[in-house]
Amino acid sequence: MSYSALAVVSVVAVLVVDLAVYRTRMVTRKVFWTAYAIIVTFQLLMNGVLTGLDVVVYDEQAIWGPRIAYAPVEDLLFGFAMVTLTLASWAAVNRRANTARRRGRETDTRPSSTR
Repeated sequence: MSYSALAVVSVVAVLVVDLAVYRTRMVTRKVFWTAYAIIVTFQLLMNGVLTGLDVVVYDEQAIWGPRIAYAPVEDLLFGFAMVTLTLASWAAVNRRANTARRRGRETDTRPSSTR
């Protein structure tokens, strides 16, 4: 599977996990997109430095071609998938812990602040 195809598959898989498996609907929240805007700014900055200085070099035949701040667009897809999966997993674990706490079971996690 190519780098580009894997990037698309990772985004689709994470959207399925967020919307259908965990049902956290992270990508439907304004707070997620606000946080993601901050994260992607720093991602572009670091990708720009690493690829602009040739610390990381991509085979041009392995990527689609378009770049943002020297980084291939596929890197943005992988970054989106990584951030979204992390936040959705965190929200799902906190929701589960809060549900257990409401039912009188002790957990080792703090109350969720994602509501």
